[in-house]
Amino acid sequence: MIATENTTIDAVVLHHVGNKASEEGALMSNATLSVNDEMHQLLLQYFLTPFKAQEYYNLQAVDGDLNNNVAYSCAKQIFGNPETLVEQSTILARHLYEQGTNARIKAGDVFVALLKDCIVDGETLDAVGIFKAENLDSFIKPAPHGERFELTSDSGISVTKLDKGCLIFNTEEEKGFLLAVVGGKSIAEEQYWMDCFLNAMQRKDDYYKTQQVMSLCKNFVTQKLPEVFEITKADQADMLNKSVKFFKEKENFDLNEFAEEVIAEPEVIKTFKSYKREFDRDNEEKLPERFDISENAVKKQARVLKSVIKLDKNFHIYVHGKRELITRGYDEKTGMHFYQLYFKEED
Repeated sequence: MIATENTTIDAVVLHHVGNKASEEGALMSNATLSVNDEMHQLLLQYFLTPFKAQEYYNLQAVDGDLNNNVAYSCAKQIFGNPETLVEQSTILARHLYEQGTNARIKAGDVFVALLKDCIVDGETLDAVGIFKAENLDSFIKPAPHGERFELTSDSGISVTKLDKGCLIFNTEEEKGFLLAVVGGKSIAEEQYWMDCFLNAMQRKDDYYKTQQVMSLCKNFVTQKLPEVFEITKADQADMLNKSVKFFKEKENFDLNEFAEEVIAEPEVIKTFKSYKREFDRDNEEKLPERFDISENAVKKQARVLKSVIKLDKNFHIYVHGKRELITRGYDEKTGMHFYQLYFKEED
């Protein structure tokens, strides 16, 4: 978890980068910004508010060497000598400009800041923050004029809407530093920011393991299971509910325990373990069979493991538990299927 209540901005530089594909160019600053107390607080709000999740990343080696990763080498220089912030931020901004080869990438203002006293999972760390503002908001300024008011308009950066950003923390240097990232909304933007500029990959911690295994379980229940066995949507919903319940109630994941408690049927367990081996092979990564469950990852993934039975375009049935209270049938007169739901009270 990231705590920033005591974080301060040691220094910050502002550059502007256009879209390279459109040959918009870039404008580089040669000095740090002069920031008063009010602006300091606004910038802290703008820079840090979006970073809530415990989804961390590491910068990756380029051509087999971490020092070939521009974000890594610049952050390393800044941590070692804060006086190089202007120089290194210029390198970062030019590198970012070079990645704007997609015409959809917007021009924007790029802040590079050295931040002090960020707390990450209880450890106090410095961070290099890189933040890009692409979308300007319009706002109205009322002003008194004699006994009446006049309105003027202007545009600027909204401190509540960070378009893209990352915090590179001064820890795990040998692994590519520890990162928190706010990426783009489209595939092109995410590739531009995450892959081309940062070259970052999600850290394989308990959050990642929990996230991956819960995704594996969802795909098995919704995709693989109906291919191999005759199973109703209600039974699929029941298994998804049991999966979420398992992750919410347990502190540790054990593959065999999960299989016995959630899947239960020997033939289905056999298919599940075979599916996991296929998943590992396809992703060139062996997911562990035991790990500590991340509560934050469970909260996030539980949203996508919702148990919903969709009936034509007319009804959605949300199943939260008690599989025995829902039955499926077929009406020969109408030639249609139906569900019966049993309940005591209606809200």
